[in-house]
Amino acid sequence: MTNTARDDLIVLVSEDGEEVGVAPKTAAHSTDTPLHLAFSCYLFDEAGRFLLTRRALGKKTWPGVWTNSCCGHPLPGEPLGDSVDRRLHDELGSAAVRMDVVLPVVRYRAVMSNGIVENELGPVLRVLPRLPVVPDPEEIAGVRWVSWEPFVASVLDGSQEISPWSRITVERLASLGPDPWQWPAADDAALPPALRSQA
Repeated sequence: MTNTARDDLIVLVSEDGEEVGVAPKTAAHSTDTPLHLAFSCYLFDEAGRFLLTRRALGKKTWPGVWTNSCCGHPLPGEPLGDSVDRRLHDELGSAAVRMDVVLPVVRYRAVMSNGIVENELGPVLRVLPRLPVVPDPEEIAGVRWVSWEPFVASVLDGSQEISPWSRITVERLASLGPDPWQWPAADDAALPPALRSQA
């Protein structure tokens, strides 16, 4: 398989995170989206501020919606760290100085008003990025560095609208404590099997 062909694929998984096949990336955004492998990154600077990003208006899913710093789909056979660095480069013109898995598995399914479905399973990572970030306008319409605790409070009380997957992950991250740099890193053994096999 050529690199170009591989770059157009997502990894399909079972509910327990086992790889069950691959599919064209276009299948990741339809009214009948199969469950597939993904990851979400929360970027923090050394002071603990969080990089909130707004999805580009041309995005097929949740265009213009504020969300976590960066997301992506691991390619078939691609290690998680490589996946994260690839998307950090593509979306934010950056790279990870440090990355830690803090939630090894998050499962969510969300449906847009037009019927398009997000259906993903995978980890959430805390990332210290190389600065400055330089967002790609085709991916990101805006960025804001925000204090974490007030941001979490605004998500939980509903005053900050964010993507449905971010709301789920913020709720879970809030349970880890108020200081992102004090969150414990998860054991790689807790990652979905489809990612452990690519480590």
